[in-house]
Amino acid sequence: MTTALVTGATAGIGATFARHLASRGHDLVLVARDEERLRVSAAELSRVYGVEVEVLRADLSDVEQTRAVAARAEDADRPVDLVINNAGFGLHSPLLDPDTSTHERALDVMCRAVLLIGGAAGRAMSARGSGSIINVSSTAGWVTLGHYSAIKAWVTAYTEGLAVELRGTGVTATALAPGWVHTEFHERAGIRAGKIPEIAWVDVDRLVGECLDDAARGKVISIPTRRWKVAIQVARHTPRRTIRWVSSALSSSRRPH
Repeated sequence: MTTALVTGATAGIGATFARHLASRGHDLVLVARDEERLRVSAAELSRVYGVEVEVLRADLSDVEQTRAVAARAEDADRPVDLVINNAGFGLHSPLLDPDTSTHERALDVMCRAVLLIGGAAGRAMSARGSGSIINVSSTAGWVTLGHYSAIKAWVTAYTEGLAVELRGTGVTATALAPGWVHTEFHERAGIRAGKIPEIAWVDVDRLVGECLDDAARGKVISIPTRRWKVAIQVARHTPRRTIRWVSSALSSSRRPH
């Protein structure tokens, strides 16, 4: 039986990945900060799907705790066949804010952790000749919504670079770029989503199902639904000046601090 490791596994997209993988027969390693929620999730997944579920409490803003997760991903005695770097959070602090602590934490959780865990998984998997790494990025990486866009653009570019290095090893790397997804992410992030038209939203189960299928085919960038594929294709060919103007309009959907 194969094993999948999921970070940010107790809510939103991460929890949905865990459920889909358990339903497909994967044993799980669930990673999150809240140990109580981890244990509740693990017990439910094990009960419903009959899989083994290991919990690993870790705050990925802490480098040593992140290294512990990376070590688990690289453990040859307990191989992990699929890694999903999903942990993250919304980011609204202005780039000019003299207090950069939130920006630094975002880099730790959404860049450094992806780098450390992705590299560890890639080494272990390539030594075995099989495996898959999925890094949750965002369509925000094609616009310019402050530091969040910069971080997610990095995740996508990093994943593409990782896929190049892994070519021929039997291991794949996929960047998932969600658009607006029905989870609690936007409320927790302080984003006013009520004015977003329904056509822009993506069902989280569809998002995860399509991504797992894309990863199985070795697709490097997974974008959900035809609508979002078209939107990103347009963004790729739109002048950056126009992208900045659109980004300014989009930023009005965020709550003031």
